[in-house]
Amino acid sequence: MLDFIYYPVSWILWVWHKAFGFVLGSDNGFAWALSVVFLVFTLRLILYKPFVKQVRTTRQMQELQPQIKALQKKYGKDKQRLAVEMQKLQKEHGFNPIMGCLPVLAQAPVFIGLFHVLRSFNRTGTGIGQLGLDPAVNRTLPNYAFDVADVNSFLDARLFGAPISAWITMPNAQLDAFANPALGLGIPSLWTIVAVSVPLMIIASVATHFNSRASVARQSEAAAANPQSAIMNKLALYVFPLGVLVGGPFLPIAILLYWVSNNMWTYAQQHIVFGKIDKEEAAKKTVALEKRTENAPKPGVKPSAKPKPGARPKLSKTISTDPVVDSSIESTDSAATSSTGASTPKSKPRQPVTRSKSKRKNR
Repeated sequence: MLDFIYYPVSWILWVWHKAFGFVLGSDNGFAWALSVVFLVFTLRLILYKPFVKQVRTTRQMQELQPQIKALQKKYGKDKQRLAVEMQKLQKEHGFNPIMGCLPVLAQAPVFIGLFHVLRSFNRTGTGIGQLGLDPAVNRTLPNYAFDVADVNSFLDARLFGAPISAWITMPNAQLDAFANPALGLGIPSLWTIVAVSVPLMIIASVATHFNSRASVARQSEAAAANPQSAIMNKLALYVFPLGVLVGGPFLPIAILLYWVSNNMWTYAQQHIVFGKIDKEEAAKKTVALEKRTENAPKPGVKPSAKPKPGARPKLSKTISTDPVVDSSIESTDSAATSSTGASTPKSKPRQPVTRSKSKRKNR
């Protein structure tokens, strides 16, 4: 039914096993473990761009929260009008809420496909993907992209003495099927499986908690104050990591390797992507602040009022007492006179009129 997921996952795992098996040996447990780890890295690399889009969408949603609340307050009673206005707001800002869920939704079928392919190595039915309770593991059937030799190689692969396809709660009768006298492999001990599985479970649980903690720390105050967000944050911080510990005994070691490597990738990816986006936003704020500083009036300078449209500019007379300024004005006047070819007559100062004494006596 889901072969369109199972076959691509198995082919990617097959390619990595051939690469690491060429170096370490096809039956080596570390070759199979690294194949699972790099399968996760390959799939997460494919989902890298949708993850970045998810982060940007989440940031944009946090920025639009005040406008969304205003619309809810204004059109709270009219649900149809509210939906229309919300669509307009999302269209204006290029906001797509589906992108916020796409990476999470895309990882679900990947996990299901990997879990099914790995469990199918241990199948006891007569066809691909048929799992049964028969204690005898079928070593004569292929498994999607893997032939019979690859299936036997996977079943014989051991990590620190524990089969990577075994789990803690596996029945003892099924553990007997991992014995292969031809390769000198005996029945694996349950305590060996516990010694390998429990550290992986703890690492996966702690990594899940820290990844959730990093995501919650980057939420805005408005988002964190939302009651629904508060409940989801508590689930992500405490319930999900606890679920890894509770469900770990029922998962094969290969699946625990998937969980650890997936959390490792998520932790590194979050810091890289969030750091990059934070730098971009800081650069935008710096540019906006510089533009605002350039347009602002300088200290001590009165901002000039913009003239009204159609108003005639006012001419202001200024009297200068600076001899340097006066000399510059005179030089400007002389230049203007020489250019026009006409001279402006200078007005002579009035002389006081004095009458002689002789004229006074005659009078």
